[in-house]
Amino acid sequence: MKLIKFSFTMLTILILSLLAACGSNEEASTGTKNEDAKTENTSYTVEHAMGTTTIPDTPKKVVILTNEGTEALLALGVTPVGAVQSWTANGDPWYEHIADDMKDVQVVGFETDTQVNLEAIAALQPDLIIGNKMRQESIYDQLSAIAPTVFSETLRGDWKENFELYAKALNKVDEGNKVISDYDTRVSDLKTELGDQLQKKVSIVRFLAADVRIYQKDSFSGVVLDQLGFARPESQDVNEFAIKGATKEQIPLMDGDILFYFTYETGDGAATQVAKEWIEDPLFKNLEVAKQGNVHEIDDAIWNTAGGVIAANLMLDDIEKYFLQ
Repeated sequence: MKLIKFSFTMLTILILSLLAACGSNEEASTGTKNEDAKTENTSYTVEHAMGTTTIPDTPKKVVILTNEGTEALLALGVTPVGAVQSWTANGDPWYEHIADDMKDVQVVGFETDTQVNLEAIAALQPDLIIGNKMRQESIYDQLSAIAPTVFSETLRGDWKENFELYAKALNKVDEGNKVISDYDTRVSDLKTELGDQLQKKVSIVRFLAADVRIYQKDSFSGVVLDQLGFARPESQDVNEFAIKGATKEQIPLMDGDILFYFTYETGDGAATQVAKEWIEDPLFKNLEVAKQGNVHEIDDAIWNTAGGVIAANLMLDDIEKYFLQ
């Protein structure tokens, strides 16, 4: 009788042990499945100028192929592993206002598709490449073969549109919303401070070695001025990019209450000479804005070429300087 009782007890223990083991295996299996599901859920898709791209996980190594995109990454707390060189005259790779943040970043060419160094990009083994259809459409497939690639549509107009796309691509939408909110708050506050000064007609002119342009509202500086609510001279108060190839007969179109000009200098002094020649022309000197001494030279990188959120904030600094100090 004792033997039977002992055997029954051992059998019970064995059954309970087997059930416990099965339960543990099931939990382990379920845990693995949950982890797998969690891993799968880290991927996300981004719609952009070239279609839809799936990004497996929040990227850690990013290559950026536009100057305004470089500023977007930095503003979002991301230092790229590779970036296209800034449009600088002195041969230094980065604009002065971002140089300190770009010390360890590798140059991968220039913005235009024929000057992007695909081999240098591939060597960096990026998790994500961000480019622009207007600049690099012809090499999109080659870039996509290296890493998931997202393209913005254009480089003109409202920089915020591209910025929001880049924030999505980086999986930093909340951070991006904060950057935009901070900027919009600053614009709103500055608009209040400017008050009646917003009625002044602001004229924008750019001098290049082979071109003179009168900038309109669909330009980087034009968008910032429009957000603030500044008036513009009639010829510039249109939703276009610029009057390109302006002639000296069109100098009267430059008149306003205040005129800002910037010069894109490539290093040979040619653009600077063009600016000097035009500003000293009798037609220019006869402008009311020139007679009133309200002609100011400002930084081409800040007001035009860089084209990103950091430059936009620095442009607001300049507006405060010329109108409020």
